[in-house]
Amino acid sequence: MRLCSKLCSKLKLISILVPFWVLAPVGAHEIEISGNVAAMFHIEPNHNPKVGVPSKTWFALTRRGGQIIPLSQCNCQLAVYSLPQKSKTPLLKPSLSSLNVERYRGVPGATITFPQAGRYQLTLTGTPKSGANFQPFSLSYQVTVVR
Repeated sequence: MRLCSKLCSKLKLISILVPFWVLAPVGAHEIEISGNVAAMFHIEPNHNPKVGVPSKTWFALTRRGGQIIPLSQCNCQLAVYSLPQKSKTPLLKPSLSSLNVERYRGVPGATITFPQAGRYQLTLTGTPKSGANFQPFSLSYQVTVVR
């Protein structure tokens, strides 16, 4: 029974990730999973943002089976925390907009300008809008900002 449970969990993970392996171009992208939602994250330039320079950031959200979750179906919020995190209040709360990037249409994205060098945590949370079918999620990514 326990072996079946572990195997089923691995198969569920594979069903979420396979669409990214097939569709994602090779490059600096990070994938995180929360419930039945996976997100491929990217920040310009090439995951090496610089202090004071606006960095385009995007999240290709997908539900199990590979169906894209556009921003129009998600009540998404992005919060940026400096690390180590000393407060539950985010340093930045960039507004999200719908972006068309690479092969993905309507994915959540934002432009972030980091105020100083160091490590940051980007946390994307979301709940389904009326008619959308995915579990609420929280995904976090760490970024190092250089001068």
